[in-house]
Amino acid sequence: MNKRFFKSIFQDISGVIFPEVCLACQSRLDKHESIICMACLSNLPQTYFHKQPDNPVAKIFWGRVPLVNAAAFLYFSKKGKVQQMLHHLKYKSNKDIGILLGKLYGFELLKEEAFNNIDFIVPVPLHPDKLKKRGYNQSEMIGLGLSQVMNIPMNTVFFERTIFTETQTKKTRYRRWENVNNIFTVKETLSFEGKHILLVDDVITTGATIEACAQELLKVRDIKISVVSIATAMSL
Repeated sequence: MNKRFFKSIFQDISGVIFPEVCLACQSRLDKHESIICMACLSNLPQTYFHKQPDNPVAKIFWGRVPLVNAAAFLYFSKKGKVQQMLHHLKYKSNKDIGILLGKLYGFELLKEEAFNNIDFIVPVPLHPDKLKKRGYNQSEMIGLGLSQVMNIPMNTVFFERTIFTETQTKKTRYRRWENVNNIFTVKETLSFEGKHILLVDDVITTGATIEACAQELLKVRDIKISVVSIATAMSL
């Protein structure tokens, strides 16, 4: 009996003892399923905001920062399936769920002309201390999925978070803005000059983090910025 046979037997046994479950609904995955079950994939609460230039996410930034486009893929609700998936992404080291969600959104964005002239995908950066603690940037995982599907390079080098801040959870809109004001820096501007940047975050609520990023990026000559996130609240 060869190694491949024993590996197959081990995988079958481990699948019984530690079955893979859907990261959205926690039901057991079939052999042909991975990360998210087909039932959940078929019923993702999509916003379709990328088809609406004046959608609720775009309106968050009206009068605050000039964006070309802004959208979110899914609706976020407390204790809902999208919250479950993002929790696994941010706190359970399930990077693959971020890549998968990025790919799914990438396929949708490819259908829209407004998102077909992007030069770079730029994930919202984490502070080095938080990156070291978590081991990865969840927004970068989403950006990786987008990049692979849309065939657009991702840049994680020239834009950084220079000041460590507290979590945004449970802060008021003003406190969120205050918490992220002036904490980002463009390290090298020439590569972004005259480019259309797609800024990527995991969740958009008040828009404070995206606004802080955009204000710094807009210091670059002739830059254009569009924004996407995987989720946004049901009611903004």
